[in-house]
Amino acid sequence: MSPQEVDATALRLFEAERSGVQTGLISLAHPQAGMDDAYRIQAAFVARKMAAGRTRIGWKIGLTSRAMQSALNIDIPDSGVLLDDMLFANGATIPRGRFIQPRVAAEIALVMKTPLQGSEIGVADVLAATDYLLPSLEILDTRILRVDPETRRARTLVDTVSDNAANAGIVLGDFKLDPAASDLRWMGAIVLRDGVVEETGLGAGVLNHPAAGVAWLANRLALYGQSLAAGDIVLSGSFIRPLEALPGSTILADFGPHGIVQVHF
Repeated sequence: MSPQEVDATALRLFEAERSGVQTGLISLAHPQAGMDDAYRIQAAFVARKMAAGRTRIGWKIGLTSRAMQSALNIDIPDSGVLLDDMLFANGATIPRGRFIQPRVAAEIALVMKTPLQGSEIGVADVLAATDYLLPSLEILDTRILRVDPETRRARTLVDTVSDNAANAGIVLGDFKLDPAASDLRWMGAIVLRDGVVEETGLGAGVLNHPAAGVAWLANRLALYGQSLAAGDIVLSGSFIRPLEALPGSTILADFGPHGIVQVHF
């Protein structure tokens, strides 16, 4: 894609978020677009948001579990940027109209204590660079149509990545956990919508270890001369299928001894 096409597509996404009206599939308008194009669009989209006053607070990793990959018919991870206006307090009520088609997923968030950079990062490196863990919920949204109404074509990874990996919000738990004293593979949650158990899962559902997703992100960023910074919040990826968050609903993730995280719509 040309620089002009990338900028025009990023503007479409920016306006879709502002207006609450979804835009058409990027993969349909630009069938030649590849992953590099998608991340260029994402960067331009995020740059527009930062120019409007937002600041970066971290990263999200998506599509790391079989559950999430099968939900979107996608088979490789993706990543996006977390911004300050995406952060909500535990138990927050999301104003009506804030999102277009919100869904919620349960995740383990890692907060970095030291920078993490390099091209051969592994799980041990991630854990050594982590300050603490937090149970969390991620709010997903899509500025792009899920399915084109005329062709019935579904969005692809190009669409999802361009759309900042469907990134929209994050709700963090109240208890900071020591990564050295926690087995992330066995850290999990029972997730309820309006008091009904809809999903359950364990951290092992994320590439067999949530820190493996963070390692993937660090290694991918290194290809572009980027890295994780101290203080960054990193969502390691969902271990459940995302739940539709209809108006009036409450999503609650019970992480057992690690606390409860919930959000109201």
